[in-house]
Amino acid sequence: MGSAKTEILLTVPATTTDCCGISPAGPAHLQWMGTVTDQAVSLLSCDASVTRIAVDVDAAPVDISPTARLFTGRTRKAIVARDQSCVMCGNPASWTDVHHIVFHSDGGPTTCDNGCLLCRTCHIAVHQHGWDIVMGPDRHPWIRPPASVDPRRELQPAYNRRTLRLDTIAA
Repeated sequence: MGSAKTEILLTVPATTTDCCGISPAGPAHLQWMGTVTDQAVSLLSCDASVTRIAVDVDAAPVDISPTARLFTGRTRKAIVARDQSCVMCGNPASWTDVHHIVFHSDGGPTTCDNGCLLCRTCHIAVHQHGWDIVMGPDRHPWIRPPASVDPRRELQPAYNRRTLRLDTIAA
């Protein structure tokens, strides 16, 4: 049920520490790929385990962060049961990642009320193209399009709730 999980080992130059125990003095690096931006790391960390390894000037490890929190097991299954598909476009749950509505890097918890299913295309749209996801008072995700799509930025229910029809239930 869902995509394969990935573990990312990210090396960062170490000088001082922050809330995760690491504060890079320069760019982060991925093995075999080289330098990566903070935005790339944020996108990758939504559905992958990211371990930050602080290294000294000789590339020797000096500190390691705790692994980023993932939606796994019962929490992911509960979100799949609630959302049923990508909340934006309706792609099958097996094609989706679980997205932190309040980003994990901003302190968002890994709970059902802070997660929703997004396919890769919609996940990128949320991170890079101004789409927002909020958890409604009904404890279901709602989508807010960017002003370029809807100048009033009106909230819309998740895909499975926009397309719910009584005639399909009766059939």
